[in-house]
Amino acid sequence: MKALVIEEPNVAVVKEVPYPKPGAGGVTIKVENVGICGTDVHIFKGEFISPYPIIPGHEFSGVVHEVGENVTNVKVGDRVTADPSLFCGKCQYCLTHRGNQCENWGALGNTVSGSMAEFVSVPSENVVKLPDSLSFEVAAFIEPMACVVHGMNRLQLQVGDRVALFGAGAMGQQLVQSLKMAGASELVVIDISQKKLDMAINRGATKGVLSQDIAQLKEEYPHGFDVVVDATGIPQVIEQALEFMGPTAKYLQFGVTAEDANISISPFKLYNKDWTIIGSMAINHTFLPAFHWVKEGRIELESLVSKTLTLEETVEFFHSNRDPDLLKVQIKI
Repeated sequence: MKALVIEEPNVAVVKEVPYPKPGAGGVTIKVENVGICGTDVHIFKGEFISPYPIIPGHEFSGVVHEVGENVTNVKVGDRVTADPSLFCGKCQYCLTHRGNQCENWGALGNTVSGSMAEFVSVPSENVVKLPDSLSFEVAAFIEPMACVVHGMNRLQLQVGDRVALFGAGAMGQQLVQSLKMAGASELVVIDISQKKLDMAINRGATKGVLSQDIAQLKEEYPHGFDVVVDATGIPQVIEQALEFMGPTAKYLQFGVTAEDANISISPFKLYNKDWTIIGSMAINHTFLPAFHWVKEGRIELESLVSKTLTLEETVEFFHSNRDPDLLKVQIKI
């Protein structure tokens, strides 16, 4: 089969690799759509925990092509997606509902071969059948939405909280809708793209601010916000975002940074202002809740796809500079 393989940092090729035949309890899926995640870009650049060579891709949809022994929950021809999480289920973290901190953590496209290929093999218990009403394009958003659900569970937003969100890309747009539904009052979004800010306002943000006008925002909100969320993963932006935390504020680090990135923070302010700093790593048993949210149309996703590429075009995309107006890019296999 054909697959995109990152052979080492900054080296990606499309080539023939062995077909992933399912083992007992496994399912092989013919991939239809794959979303390109910021984590995939970090893997390409050598900034994540992934081994090499690796087939990336962890947000996808497709059709069951083959099932292994003892598989009863799906059959050949079913339209599906799958939770890419590979938790051991036995360590102290898995046994205390903290699977995303599993001592043997793994995930499709992160630690083992993923979905930027014609076929991908997954454990049958990870597979979720799709209703006919859900397109392959939208179904490929269930995984990123599962990350959003985990982040929202970690944040525990209070109804009426005033929120500042840095980053209005595809993930930012999903966060805007989720924060609105969770009860945010003021929801100010900051980004470098006016087009993205306009979209965020249409989805529930109360104000959009261009990054170049951030000083003006500081004057408008001298006491900061109740909640600050970063969806960029850019250290300089993160340090800037921390400056908008008001007394007793919560900060959510949602965006993925390079593994060796560092920021500066005032420990006195952390102490003196009663701040809460929260991380949000991937998915933590939130794939099914995200599926239900998407299935019921609670989050508008279809218009977030800016571009669809082939596997070959994806190699070039990894090397290219990002258009600031670009939202989600998907691969059509």
